[in-house]
Amino acid sequence: MNIQDEDSALTGSYCVAGSFPKTFGYGVEETDIEDIEDTSTSADKPRILLMGLRRSGKSSIQKVVFHKMSPNDTLFLESTNKIYKDDISSSSFVNFQIWDFPGQVDFFDPTFDSEMIFRGTGALIFVIDAQDDYMEALGRLHLTVSRAYKVNPDINFEVFIHKVDGLSDDHKIETQRDVHQRANDDLADASLEKLHLSFYLTSIYDHSIFEAFSKVVQKLIPQLPTLENLLNIFISHSGIEKAFLFDVVSKIYIATDSSPVDMQSYELCCDMIDVVIDVSCIYGLVEDGCAYDKESSAIIRLNNTTVLYLKEVTKFLALVCILREESFERKGLIEYNFHCFRKAIHEVFEVGSSNESASSSSSSQTSLKYAALNGGAF
Repeated sequence: MNIQDEDSALTGSYCVAGSFPKTFGYGVEETDIEDIEDTSTSADKPRILLMGLRRSGKSSIQKVVFHKMSPNDTLFLESTNKIYKDDISSSSFVNFQIWDFPGQVDFFDPTFDSEMIFRGTGALIFVIDAQDDYMEALGRLHLTVSRAYKVNPDINFEVFIHKVDGLSDDHKIETQRDVHQRANDDLADASLEKLHLSFYLTSIYDHSIFEAFSKVVQKLIPQLPTLENLLNIFISHSGIEKAFLFDVVSKIYIATDSSPVDMQSYELCCDMIDVVIDVSCIYGLVEDGCAYDKESSAIIRLNNTTVLYLKEVTKFLALVCILREESFERKGLIEYNFHCFRKAIHEVFEVGSSNESASSSSSSQTSLKYAALNGGAF
């Protein structure tokens, strides 16, 4: 990270500690759906729909995850009264749109074009307020997913059991079990057993909403198996315990290695990204409105012999690793293996089609493994 006094570049852009500056984020604000229905570029991107009853927390989720709004500030958001669309461009191959629907959507209204809405959808997220009586929400969930499934059976159906921060651990588990059982019973009664719902406990006041959105977005990434394999190869030859490939802006991790994700480790990595971006925007040389560049890196040593290691992969992505201090003594090997990993990731990004991805991914993995093995004698 280049250090330079850039008062003029930072004036009016820096927010409070722990948040991104307003200029560091997704560039396109939400737009009325009527203005984009005929846009050709819109049809080319995967679409995520946010649906649910009024005041269930849909707009708050969008603002916190993708526009760095403080959770407390979402209390002042007005209720959504029409469909809004938000363009999300988090990397060269993760480009998708989020459509935020008002809670009072009437599927039987002649103006509601189910074919247009659901045909290009990659994922449908239905948000249920766990602190409210959710029987009406379950009825709307069944109506929504059954209508969408008839139009596009390839949609990934995700259910966010939201606002669980106000519930005890036992109540969370019981609520999830009850919602899961009732929703699947309704599908079985309608002979829709093939329709699969995924359930997540979420809150905007912790990292659970980022974890849930990570799982949703990963299903839209055709290169996910390749990225996971590359991470497995990298950590196995570098003495690293856990590695995440993060979208820097949203703190969604688009891939991780095959070991289980520990929420505490994930939170540590998210906090590290906040620290790096905050420090970069205060002291860094801002180029093209962003202080995060190919020189960005960070090392944080914790008091329990754990080391957090961050390196820039692309303009939008960062590799964040967790390892032991004794393993970090071989920093030269880790740096060399990272260079090979970064090169392989860029090769994956350059693949234009899914067919090309399959063949190119295989060669990328072989190249990385060979380089890493040679690096063992570094």
